Amino acid sequence: MNFLDEFNSYDRSELAERIMSCQAADVERALTAEHLRSADFMALLSPMAHGYLESMAQKAHRLTQQRFGKIIQLYAPLYISNECSNGCLYCGFNAANKVARRTLSLDEVEAEARILRQRGFRHVQLLTGEAPQAVDVDFLENVVKRVRPFFSSISIEVFPMDEAGYRQLVAAGVDNLTVYQETYDRDLYDKLHPFGRKKDFNWRLTTPDRGGAAGLRSIGIGSLLGLSDWRIEGYLVGMHARHLVRTWWRSRVNVSFPRMRPADGGFQPPKPVSDSALVQLICALRLLIPDAGLVLSTRESASLRDHLLPLGITQLSAGSSTAPGGYGHQQDGSEQFAIDDDRNAEQICAMLRAQGYEPVWKDWDGAFVK
Repeated sequence: MNFLDEFNSYDRSELAERIMSCQAADVERALTAEHLRSADFMALLSPMAHGYLESMAQKAHRLTQQRFGKIIQLYAPLYISNECSNGCLYCGFNAANKVARRTLSLDEVEAEARILRQRGFRHVQLLTGEAPQAVDVDFLENVVKRVRPFFSSISIEVFPMDEAGYRQLVAAGVDNLTVYQETYDRDLYDKLHPFGRKKDFNWRLTTPDRGGAAGLRSIGIGSLLGLSDWRIEGYLVGMHARHLVRTWWRSRVNVSFPRMRPADGGFQPPKPVSDSALVQLICALRLLIPDAGLVLSTRESASLRDHLLPLGITQLSAGSSTAPGGYGHQQDGSEQFAIDDDRNAEQICAMLRAQGYEPVWKDWDGAFVK
């Protein structure tokens, strides 16, 4: 069973009412629970829980230390193409934006991979827009085979595909899938995606299940914070993650917390998310799923990323470029969004060690399953 059936059982108005009506006793019960019920998770997302942030943070920190120790996995994004046929109003790759478009050749991809390898990275995340005429599954397979010698783990954050497509990429060497639903508000989703394949809400929502069925080692999800009410979005992300943990138990589940950043096109987030709200969401997700990987990208400022680490973060990107060819300084394509933390990998490692963490470049190798 995919998540669509469960998702269709939720009513956003009812969820909002239940979350907003939680009382102090509900939050206190959630904080003492060994395993959270959905009602407990609602309580931790409620306005009432804001007064318990310190207790939430302490428990989130303790659970993370128990499950992961003091290690932070580092990864780098590698943008292959910014060509896209979708009309996502919030994205710099929007097909309607008059920006330079570029798809890297296999040789250019390898050159970028070599740079990342020289900088110490062993985990890479491959990203594209959705433009089948420029980048299809076969092209991605060739990309994966070309960069495989440089990395112990390869993630993809590309267009949704069917199970057969994911199996093809798993066979080529892909371990991990990330796909953001962007927003779990179906009506808003329709307005934000006026044209393109991405307009199909259900197809995107069920993508993580197809990845799980294809045998991917880890599955990452999230919503783009700032598009809709963060409490409802956070609840549905949590329920989606819980579904994946229960259904695809052989795969690790990761949750990301991407907040809206400036991008070509000038889109302004209708529901900005504050730092304190982000803290509350991260802590609540850690308490709901203690074994989930929690990911924080360079969308956030250096100072905020440093302060959020103890709350449950297990993965960080570093020294990121969000444009094709950005690492080789031959960038003539538009960025997907602006980054905020521009520290290089060495600076990130120094910060981690100063806080008592061990930066991990490699914690997986495909040889483990051969």
